[in-house]
Amino acid sequence: MANPQNKVATNVAGAWFVDCECIDCDLCRTTAPDNFKADEEKGFSYVFKQPVNERELALCKQAMEECPVEAIGNGGA
Repeated sequence: MANPQNKVATNVAGAWFVDCECIDCDLCRTTAPDNFKADEEKGFSYVFKQPVNERELALCKQAMEECPVEAIGNGGA
């Protein structure tokens, strides 16, 4: 389970976040490209935009459920 105390600093403010366990597998960026981006220098993904509609929310939930290292969370507000 993603830890809000270990969020990567580049996440935008809000409930959804990526923590430092991210392995940059590209799953979240492929699943929810409107909400996740890569920090290519540091080798991890982050939330660059919080979900604003039902479609984005559903895709973020899917990415969280499928994340192989459980690095996506939604309680980090």
